Amino acid sequence: MRVLLTTYPEKTFFYHLVPLAWALRTAGHEVRVACQPKFAPVVTQAGLTAVPVGSDRNFWRITETRAGGTEAMREGIMPPYDAFDDVAKQNLGYLQPGLTEAVRGWHRVSNFPIVADLVEFARAWKPDLVVWEPLSQAGAIAARACGAAHARMLWSIDLFGGVRDHYLRLRGAEPDPFEAWFSGYGRKYGFEFGEDMVTGDFTLDHLPGSLQIEADLPYLRFQYVPYGGPASVPDWLQRPAERPRIALTMGLSATEIFGGYHLSLPDVLDALSDVDVEVVATAQGLGTVPANVRLVSYVPLHALAPTCAAAVHHGGLGTLATFARAGVPQLCVPHHLDEPIFAAGLARAGAGIDLRSPTADTIRESVRRLLDDPSFTRGAASLQSEMDTLPSPNDIVPDLEDLTAKFRRGS
Repeated sequence: MRVLLTTYPEKTFFYHLVPLAWALRTAGHEVRVACQPKFAPVVTQAGLTAVPVGSDRNFWRITETRAGGTEAMREGIMPPYDAFDDVAKQNLGYLQPGLTEAVRGWHRVSNFPIVADLVEFARAWKPDLVVWEPLSQAGAIAARACGAAHARMLWSIDLFGGVRDHYLRLRGAEPDPFEAWFSGYGRKYGFEFGEDMVTGDFTLDHLPGSLQIEADLPYLRFQYVPYGGPASVPDWLQRPAERPRIALTMGLSATEIFGGYHLSLPDVLDALSDVDVEVVATAQGLGTVPANVRLVSYVPLHALAPTCAAAVHHGGLGTLATFARAGVPQLCVPHHLDEPIFAAGLARAGAGIDLRSPTADTIRESVRRLLDDPSFTRGAASLQSEMDTLPSPNDIVPDLEDLTAKFRRGS
């Protein structure tokens, strides 16, 4: 079958789609990835075929012009999706204007530049299945326009589906902003609005159940497989560590989107300087570092993780899941978006520590706890086992074939 993937041009989102695309390709299916033109090189670097569509648009730059901008995003999940786990906000007075603004703003912003070209391509290429990540609902429009089945691929907890659940329960006679938005395209391309356009015919998720928060929707869950872009393994990583190795990474978003880290890395490294460990820190521009620190600008985390005794990081899904897959106890110092939720889930699983308002000293103390308390090693091993028991991306390809046949609407 033919499978079309659509993604907003952000590495953090796209990298979650790549292992599934590889699995479909190795099963013999045709796969193409539609994206804004500037993002095509990232797609082709992953060994996939890119289809540049529409025009380039910088979502983060546009977000900066809206209330609070990216600084508001640093403080947590943007409204109204912060209501998914906040009972006080699960009311129509909060959700109705919030969803109206979300659709008018960042949902449309991330989709409008590509819709026309994407529909044109989909009608010409005739995919059987369209897979879209939650900010690329243009994929749902294109699927409906050409009759394909379509699925959401999550890169976080399902806050989009969860808030949609709350809204539908409370909506009453209020006009649905999603229905109004999608129906406009329906009149143009010849389809009627359906709830599938908001949350997919089904949802793909590669989080273990202990870290996920689900909506009342059909899910197809599979293993998280790390992919972080083109990489090579350095010589030093091919040799055994002489002391317990601690990974320290704060993720790409901190510098590429938010302009810096939310804690002082030099202070943290100084605090760890008298601990009998080797610290591998991925950062730039820190100047002189303690003798027990190996400072690198980048290292493939899936190669680093199995060599580590513990990891310190921001709680981003890709980072957390990569170390979890390797059975490594983790210290999360979360700050923005979904990081606090993942950090709390990791702590509930007994696989790590959720540290809010961190200081250099509390990070040092927490690292010692991870190394000295065997309960964290047991918790990390249990989480690793949970991930290992899920089917691989290759294993779910027959399920995708069956679901595609079930939901395909014809051309």
